[in-house]
Amino acid sequence: MIEMKDVWKAYPNNMKAINGISIRIEKGEFVYVVGPSGAGKSTFIKLMYREEKPTKGDIVIDNINLAKLKEKAIPKLRRKMGVVFQDFKLLPTLTVFENVAFALEVIEENPNVIKRKVMDVLEIVNLKNKARSLPDELSGGEQQRVAIARAVVNSPEVLIADEPTGNLDPDTAWEIMDILDDINHRGTTVIMATHNKDIVNTIKKRVIAIESGRVVRDEARGSYGYEA
Repeated sequence: MIEMKDVWKAYPNNMKAINGISIRIEKGEFVYVVGPSGAGKSTFIKLMYREEKPTKGDIVIDNINLAKLKEKAIPKLRRKMGVVFQDFKLLPTLTVFENVAFALEVIEENPNVIKRKVMDVLEIVNLKNKARSLPDELSGGEQQRVAIARAVVNSPEVLIADEPTGNLDPDTAWEIMDILDDINHRGTTVIMATHNKDIVNTIKKRVIAIESGRVVRDEARGSYGYEA
């Protein structure tokens, strides 16, 4: 499903963020990416949705090699995946419905299909009653649920979540995890970078630990392994 083969990433200042990573993630897996600050987790995540391009090596998703992908083909690649960020990245002047619908409008989906898909996904994240609300009328947890809805409304094969609970209180973080777990059980591959020790140690999934740009641990039902 997703395979990295001897992937390296160096930035212009010659800082090496990723140092020869090779991993394979199968369809339907839920994977935590953990490690100390500055370990290379964010670069690892960005490489997967082609926000960054590897300096060396191959990243293959559904037989598409991201290392050789032309810029004009990136939007098509991203239709296969959803991305959720720590800071939500909602459009402040659009309602909840409009924020989620935007992901379908950009691919020129039929308006009737958009309405059905948006309401279906808002039900999954328990926000049908907030469809007409603006982002600043929502709590942080509700905003993150909107971001998740937007990321999965197009039924992506992969959901990439970069610290999705980082700005949330503990109770809300658990609610978000319940939603991500549900989405995973519906067949979507979930890759989540996180610093949340309690979540990783409680909701047991595969753990890939990165330090100094290298995979130092890869466990099927792993633990966080660092001081929180």
